Amino acid sequence: MDRRAILRLCLSIIAAAALGAPPLSAQTQTRSVTDAGGRRVEIPASVGRVLAAGPPASILLYTLAPETMVGWVRAPRPPEKAFLSPAVRDLPEYGRLTGRGNTANLETVLSFKPDLIIDAGSTAPTFVSLADEVQSQTKIPYLLFDGALAATPATYRALGDALGLKDRAEELAHYAEDVLDGIKAKLAQVPAGERPRIYYGRGADGLETGLDGSINMEALEYVGAVNVAAEAGKGGLTKVSIEQVLGWNPDVILTLDPNFHAKVSTDPLWQSVRAVRAGRIYLAPNLPYGWFDAPPGVNRLIGIRWLAALLHPKLFPEDLKDITRDFYRRFYHVDLDEAQLATLLRGR
Repeated sequence: MDRRAILRLCLSIIAAAALGAPPLSAQTQTRSVTDAGGRRVEIPASVGRVLAAGPPASILLYTLAPETMVGWVRAPRPPEKAFLSPAVRDLPEYGRLTGRGNTANLETVLSFKPDLIIDAGSTAPTFVSLADEVQSQTKIPYLLFDGALAATPATYRALGDALGLKDRAEELAHYAEDVLDGIKAKLAQVPAGERPRIYYGRGADGLETGLDGSINMEALEYVGAVNVAAEAGKGGLTKVSIEQVLGWNPDVILTLDPNFHAKVSTDPLWQSVRAVRAGRIYLAPNLPYGWFDAPPGVNRLIGIRWLAALLHPKLFPEDLKDITRDFYRRFYHVDLDEAQLATLLRGR
């Protein structure tokens, strides 16, 4: 290299440093990865700042690599903060980039200066196309991960590889495999005719639920249960009538809404439902995230352990307090006290 070339290189490095940009060598070091949508994406060799596009991706990222988070899709509310690491509780909110009710805009995304954008959920062509569009507009690498429960171990390993955190990712992937495979093995003993029929009631009136194939109902497949609303057809979330619920006559009612949970046992409209008569109405814990749903992310791993124990106590006699403490320590980076445990398990 001649003197003039050396001088130009030195000046470019000085200029980059003055602007707060990394040296040219760091800017050009990339590697190619293939995401769950089959997209080949060039990502930085070293990823330090990550933006999650939606709630499931935000939880996935927090559980694996909280130190890389640039902010939250939705900032934690005060009751939720106590169940999250102090290091991330007060990170800024930037809004939702994908999915229903997206609120983030591309200018906001750029202002956070992420090295990488990730999303977790459906890998259908619509979401693959959206990933390509956002990447094209922002010039920021965008990786799409499979959000299905069954894919959780593979998703952790893929994200761990992208972030250079293979050992940590393997720990969480192994835990997920043990949970999913362990529950499946035990429930193989339960005949199809003995599996409880469950109605999942969302909202204050309990009359929103998920149809067959809804990702919001996916956890039921892992706890030896039947979604009664599957009789209404395939799809996502839907509104139903009390007459439909009465006709389905479920054995168990599951909800995330404390208002519905508080009133359903005394509401005259619900009195003839088998689950109400038997007192089998369960309020799923929801701090810092819903255990069954809301959002349908890796947070469901603790939810299926909880629900399996409620539905099949003889098959799952483990202490739920110990299971909950262990999960929150591994995934949410917090040590729960007795009061927090009582809050989480109050709807049992």
